[in-house]
Amino acid sequence: MADPQEVVQYAIHPAIGIARVGNSPDEFFTAPQYPGDVPAGPYKDAQGAVKRQAAQFRIYGLNQAGEVVKEITEDSARIEWRVHLANRKAGWYQFNNAMDLGPFSMTSAFRNNSMTGKDRESLVIDPGPRTISGRNAASVVFDTGKFQGASVYLGELRTDGNGRLLVLGGRGHSQSASGSPATTFANNDDWHDDTSDGPVRATVVVDGVAHEAVPAMVAVTPPNFGQGLFSVITMYDVVYDLFVREGWIGQPDQVVFERDVLPIFERLVQCQWVNQGIYFLFGQNSPADLLAPDLLKQLSTPDSQHRAERERLFRWFLDPDGTGPEPVKLPPFYGDLFGDYENQHGVGLSLTRTQYAALRKWAEGEFVNDKVSRSKSLAELPVSEQPHALDRAALEECLGGPFHPGIELTWPMRHLSMWHAPFRLNVLPENEPVRDDFGPLLTPESCLGKEGPLTASGPGTLTRWMGVPWQTDEASCLAGYISSTYLPIPSFWAVRVPNDVLSAEAYDRVLDGKLPLAQRLKHFDHRQFWLRDFSTQYQARINSMVKFWDQIGIVAQQPGPPDSGSAGLPSSMWVETGRLYSEFDQRKSDPTWQQLLIAEGRVDAAREEQPVTAATAFHRHLADIPPKQRRRRYRRDQL
Repeated sequence: MADPQEVVQYAIHPAIGIARVGNSPDEFFTAPQYPGDVPAGPYKDAQGAVKRQAAQFRIYGLNQAGEVVKEITEDSARIEWRVHLANRKAGWYQFNNAMDLGPFSMTSAFRNNSMTGKDRESLVIDPGPRTISGRNAASVVFDTGKFQGASVYLGELRTDGNGRLLVLGGRGHSQSASGSPATTFANNDDWHDDTSDGPVRATVVVDGVAHEAVPAMVAVTPPNFGQGLFSVITMYDVVYDLFVREGWIGQPDQVVFERDVLPIFERLVQCQWVNQGIYFLFGQNSPADLLAPDLLKQLSTPDSQHRAERERLFRWFLDPDGTGPEPVKLPPFYGDLFGDYENQHGVGLSLTRTQYAALRKWAEGEFVNDKVSRSKSLAELPVSEQPHALDRAALEECLGGPFHPGIELTWPMRHLSMWHAPFRLNVLPENEPVRDDFGPLLTPESCLGKEGPLTASGPGTLTRWMGVPWQTDEASCLAGYISSTYLPIPSFWAVRVPNDVLSAEAYDRVLDGKLPLAQRLKHFDHRQFWLRDFSTQYQARINSMVKFWDQIGIVAQQPGPPDSGSAGLPSSMWVETGRLYSEFDQRKSDPTWQQLLIAEGRVDAAREEQPVTAATAFHRHLADIPPKQRRRRYRRDQL
């Protein structure tokens, strides 16, 4: 009989790790380690640069039955890590829309279509694999990849004191090889960025015997500008639903309110901190605040006397198997079809079928209100639960839609052909080349076919579906595109790319107990456009994001005022932090900016300077003030 404590197999977790770009020279933080984990801030360093998020990988030993026995560290083995990052965006096909939308999917031509044959190889940034081992190993850098002959830094590897792997990504640098401005949200020819992805492998040597661990993948994605906020539908929800429907994992026998229903309500209400319309409809003091104690007490009990209220709320949500457009239904987010089609069901985002089924049972009273324990650290969990906690935490941090194309990972993740096992992707064999050419046009049929690109993942294959550069996509997909709607909803990706935020200045006034309560509430109600420092003209705004993405604020949790209960204010607030936007005089030497601002009419072409206005004179008055003092004064005067 096999010894249940004998390790016979090794596996890397998380099965998909999420790193994020940042431009801080030295500082970083580690990605979430367990469901609900939020990395400690601040998320910018003392100079205002954005810290990178490092993906940390661990190895677990499994017994003959596939059960987790223990974590493997340098205390019990010698571990050699191998990682291969690449960026294939510019050499891939254009993003038009998701290719699994049936009759609504579009055929795509190559990005940089004028380049053919061997010339297209210069569009792929591939520095090759890197190896690292030992405790606290010094950085091993991915810096030999090139884009059209120019070197591009994609990141580095490190290890911690236990020999666990840390993957850090790029610096958020995006550029056009020809110096031309970006013009569109996802398919800017001649451009590259420094996001990436690739396999993570490890050789584990125990008592002189080498074992290959089951490989993982890492994706280097854009920053998280909404720390501690989660999408109503996360990527974990999307792939969990896939595995349930395909029979790879079983559904729980009963619906538990805290586990299956409450997270939907919590995430919806918490969007109040990044979208003003959601704040008005579902936020603090609103009639539809689903977390208000009295209402929550009713919603959490299966008593028949509250069934009518549960069914009323259930009808608010969009049925994922509906047949027509229902724009007033929840969640208040755009769907995969938005912008390309009208009067179709997919114009709005719906819950997954698994989420919706749980919500239906809840409405009918078929649920229990058992307490669900929430971990406060990975170490607090039994070792048998740690691998899944790591897998889940990484995917819950990622958006589950809309996939147009998204922020971190996108629509291929909802296809079973991508997966080797629940939450673990199929990974190309080591050293097998990645295929970038599926013909001059990528059709939905060829994309989804048995020989298509959704059969295995290799260096650069996860992020190639995303926009290039990432900044233009994030500055394009905002909220409130229907002019007849006065509230800024629906929204695209508010918890990662905020729409409207509570500014630091407003927060300071909310905390000021010397002010009349009415005035404090006025400031609490006042949300500001997150990209307010950028132009209202589209091309100037997306190019602003490319150059100044690090200077906009990051929404992060802050304590509420001491009198929060009696004042009708929440005990915690998510506030815009670290906003350090530069004034016009720091941009005017940039020739690309000159062209954009002249075209927009904000600069006189003959004089090549701003028209002299009161605001311009004020900025010139500040010209001789030291930058830190200038930023302080600039921030102070925003309200």
